[in-house]
Amino acid sequence: MRTELLDLPTGRSESITDITGASRHFVAGAGGDGLLHVFVPHATAGVAIIELGAGSDDDLLAALRDLLPADDRWRHRHGSPGHGRSHVMPALIPPYATVPVLDGRLQLGTWQSIAVVDLNVDNPDRQVRLSFLTSPSDGAGW
Repeated sequence: MRTELLDLPTGRSESITDITGASRHFVAGAGGDGLLHVFVPHATAGVAIIELGAGSDDDLLAALRDLLPADDRWRHRHGSPGHGRSHVMPALIPPYATVPVLDGRLQLGTWQSIAVVDLNVDNPDRQVRLSFLTSPSDGAGW
């Protein structure tokens, strides 16, 4: 397995950060067939496969604001107001995604991108672990 840790500044506001380019670069360097596993080692961030740049990213943030308001309802209360919602979000948008790779190329759909979703305004810096699991070379499959 080949792995790499990316440092990702997400800023001090709710964000959706496109990591498709970095993911493509990573699997191109690995070459071959396999699976790209993307993981954010944070309790308050997630990974989404979503169309970006056509309004879907703003729609996702709006939907998360509706589902998880930044108010005082949360029992997890340290940090900025509503911080507890950031700890609930990974149950809806998990901290991982897996994408097939063929001949060193991500097999995403035409409009799909890989994005880190971060509602936590208290932590402006994230990490993302990219792992490439190669398919067995003996042809037996997994």
